[in-house]
Amino acid sequence: MQATRQQILDYLRLHGQATVKELGQLMGLTSTGIRQHLTVLERDALVQAHEERGHVGRPALVYRLTEQGDALYPKLYDSLASVLLNELRTIAGADALQKVLRRVASRFAEPYMDRVEGRPLADRVAETARIFQERGCLADCTMRNGDWYVSQYTCPFPSVARCNSGVCAMEVDFVRRLTGADARLVSSLLRGDRSCTYRIRTAADVGKQS
Repeated sequence: MQATRQQILDYLRLHGQATVKELGQLMGLTSTGIRQHLTVLERDALVQAHEERGHVGRPALVYRLTEQGDALYPKLYDSLASVLLNELRTIAGADALQKVLRRVASRFAEPYMDRVEGRPLADRVAETARIFQERGCLADCTMRNGDWYVSQYTCPFPSVARCNSGVCAMEVDFVRRLTGADARLVSSLLRGDRSCTYRIRTAADVGKQS
């Protein structure tokens, strides 16, 4: 990141917003010079502007960080989640941890249930892949040899999953709840596979295989 543009981002992160005039005074640059830097930051979707009317005169453009701009600053969510899961396992045991993760899977699935309940399995599988995509993952679904497969090519919790494999079981349970069918993890990104792939079978189909 170019130094002046980083200064602009840092100022907006600390103060919430700023005008071109404020930024120019801060950095000793002309309004034209500041606008050139802001144009680049807007192009990269790191800042956004809106008009704010004062008591007199024309509205001024006020700049703020976008979510993408704010995301440049470190967040320790992964570290916190890993530590919390490890402490829960230490205090309450592995069974209690799995119980909590199943409840988390249920919470994650709950907002989507009205989109899948009462629908045929094929529709539920396709909707599950779409839900993965909405959550920011690359995903698709296919049918092979009579079984449905949902493939997830990016992990939503990579750092946490590397330290706590129970998170993978939580994702399986999430898929199970969305599809309303038996879900098994048949390939895993953590094992070096191309995707986390879930094989989906109805209870009747599982019975035939056993």
